[in-house]
Amino acid sequence: MGTYIGHTSEEGRQQLLIDHLKGTSLLAERFASIFDAAEWGKMAGLYHDTGKYSAAFQQRILEEGPRVDHSTAGALLMKKIKNGPLALCIASHHSGLLNIGTKLSKADDGTLKGRLKKELKGKLDYSAYRQELPEPLPIRKAPAFLYGKDQFYYSFFIRMLFSCLVDADFLDTEQFVNDGKVQRGGFATMQELHDLFFAYYATFGEPTTPINQKRQEIYQQCLDAAEKEPGMFSLTVPTGGGKTLSSLAFALKHAVKYKKQRIIYIIPYTSIIEQTADIFRNILGDGNIIEHHMNVDYDKDDNKEDNDKKEDDGLNRKKLATENWDAPVIVTTNVQFFESLFAAKTSRCRKVHNIANSVLIFDEAQMLPEPYLRPCIRSIGELVANYRCTAVLCTATQPSLETYFSQIGEGLKGREICPDTQGLYEFFRRVTYRFMDVDSLESLAAQLKEHEQVLCVTNSKKDARDLYQMMAGDGCYHLSTFMYPAHRRRVLAIIRQRLKDGLSCRVISTSLIQAGVDVDFPVVYREIAGLDSIIQAGGRCNREGKQRTEDSTVYIYDLHKPMNRIPAFVRRPIEITQMVAKHHADIASAESIKAYFDQLHYTIGEDQLDSKNILKRLEVNTPDFTEIAKDFKLIEEDSRPVFIPIDDDLDNQKILTQLRAGVCNRSILRKANQYMVSVYENQFEKLWETNKLDALDLGLYVLKDPMRYDPDTGLVVNMEDGIGIFL
Repeated sequence: MGTYIGHTSEEGRQQLLIDHLKGTSLLAERFASIFDAAEWGKMAGLYHDTGKYSAAFQQRILEEGPRVDHSTAGALLMKKIKNGPLALCIASHHSGLLNIGTKLSKADDGTLKGRLKKELKGKLDYSAYRQELPEPLPIRKAPAFLYGKDQFYYSFFIRMLFSCLVDADFLDTEQFVNDGKVQRGGFATMQELHDLFFAYYATFGEPTTPINQKRQEIYQQCLDAAEKEPGMFSLTVPTGGGKTLSSLAFALKHAVKYKKQRIIYIIPYTSIIEQTADIFRNILGDGNIIEHHMNVDYDKDDNKEDNDKKEDDGLNRKKLATENWDAPVIVTTNVQFFESLFAAKTSRCRKVHNIANSVLIFDEAQMLPEPYLRPCIRSIGELVANYRCTAVLCTATQPSLETYFSQIGEGLKGREICPDTQGLYEFFRRVTYRFMDVDSLESLAAQLKEHEQVLCVTNSKKDARDLYQMMAGDGCYHLSTFMYPAHRRRVLAIIRQRLKDGLSCRVISTSLIQAGVDVDFPVVYREIAGLDSIIQAGGRCNREGKQRTEDSTVYIYDLHKPMNRIPAFVRRPIEITQMVAKHHADIASAESIKAYFDQLHYTIGEDQLDSKNILKRLEVNTPDFTEIAKDFKLIEEDSRPVFIPIDDDLDNQKILTQLRAGVCNRSILRKANQYMVSVYENQFEKLWETNKLDALDLGLYVLKDPMRYDPDTGLVVNMEDGIGIFL
């Protein structure tokens, strides 16, 4: 019997192949046990690298030579026992989920059926696995929820199983790379987090004002609902009702009672993520929270037959550092959450299994993207029905989503945590909405200068920057996603302090400020937009009820821009808002909101709620996972992260030094997130072509021209018409 090597380190250490297979198997088995598929996970891990028993691979790992396909062998073993899902997962564990292919697929076409036609002979013969592994036996039982169901259930199960395998493979390899030093873990238990939260909440004492008493009622209703059986819930509470803490109280109490392994907040805007994550860190401790919104693509060249020994060996440190959501509390975006559920690439898929057995809080649920609404709802329903999740649709303006959930199954009807929706709307009514025409930004700037404290929310980054430059001076501030997160945090802290001290404070912002950001202005200007966005912006006005409602105005201004120059996803909500305003005197009433969402979904059309036919393409026997992943993009335009160096920030410089040295682990990337700006491809190309960026060997870029980052408005890019300026 020979000695078979699975990995070698840069220092020359070796990991025995059998040790890697057993380690991966144990992890994958544990991960898959959450959804009653422990045996599936165990077998996936045990046989995923059987191709490494070939003479060709052993020569490759000890010497040098051409790249060796080591994933097909395990897939062929699974084919022998007629287990298609495991064959697909094993064949895909380096390349990303493969398309299934057809009977006509050829051995080299990159599909599963093509790969299974390969003949591994001579130096590729892997039969030596029998010296260390038993022959695989058929799995007699699949999870009960798969029986008698359509193909969507199977495709979702495959993604979950694939995630278990990929994460287990990465984790076992990472432990070897770090010589047994595990760089993760050490998190507080859910019970400990529960106790921390309720100890913190007790410091508030008994509420004394009417608004805080009403918030306490909402909080208590959330605690009562947390006792109920896991499943679907809705939390419809107007802005100012204290949804953030009340929903966290629900999540922690429910998680402890029903042994959920983590809490995941899914949020539309990065700005809300930043504020929400900061609140949670303050209560639960920094080390227990993962704030994940920036995506670094380490899989762009997955299918290229390069000659990278580290990639072939599974030692790609960039991939090992990718996020896997292993903390007890995750705060992430709609984009990260849903694109991961429909992804094919290993770095995005590895986190998916950690969604199982979680409490999912969908903040601002009305902002689930319409072109993908049905696939998003179907995936939420699947997580609740079969992967032990509890989901809460949490919003101030609840859209008519119940119909779509009820179409999936009877058990997915949401239970409203605060049933007196109309009463809450009446109680928290704090502002008056007024429509107005504005002929230019200059005219708008003149009006804003008449107010000592005012917030203006624009639809585009360009307008926000231009308007700010017209008004720049003491007490004037700008916010947009062209500012890195830590920069936005600093500016928001200054804004809050000036508002508290009664000082002049004029803020020009994109929509990032309007949802979930805790600021309170006496007057707000909001460019005409979707009704839900207008009401969100209204939530930044008279938030604490210190003024009379009639004295607290949200001005909805219209610059009458040519509609043909505005993207459809911005234009359509504007037109429907205008329509609703003609027929409803109170645009913030429950009737107005219902009319808005009903008309929005009707105008879009039922077929356009799954504009790429994602569900139909997953309900066939041979889904094209790779193509579906490419098409499931909540934001059509790709973006890239740019790290912003700050000379007088020691933490920033330390992180940059590590990144430039090629040090790459999850901890560093999480810290680096706070200094990154995401730019769209057209903006990136202009920065790259003008030599404003340095490329790092990590899929990251560093801004090297300090003049390209304005201390007031952030990254300076040439903004022309296009989708990027509206996001």
